[in-house]
Amino acid sequence: MASEKVLVLDDSNFEAEVIQSAVPVLVDFWASWCAPCKAIAPLVDALASEYEGKVKVGKVNVDESPATPAKYGIRGIPTLILFKDGKMIDQVVGAVPKSQLEALIKKAL
Repeated sequence: MASEKVLVLDDSNFEAEVIQSAVPVLVDFWASWCAPCKAIAPLVDALASEYEGKVKVGKVNVDESPATPAKYGIRGIPTLILFKDGKMIDQVVGAVPKSQLEALIKKAL
């Protein structure tokens, strides 16, 4: 589902890939049955390419890795959370336009 530039994140690698990351990380919490998640996926893939080297982009399947979404209080999907220096900077919920995702990323750059 993800492009080669999008990290597949789960409960086991979230700490290393996101919390300990030297660069900001945009994390997409999604599920295979979620239509809005599928709608936003091409935007997430495009952002991974456009911001390569500046921002990491990853996806967490909430069904396969329930501990991480629970830790961050994810109630609805898709939820995209921006992390910088191991801390949550901001988040958006729902299928939002690419411009809104770019504005989110720019807060960390």
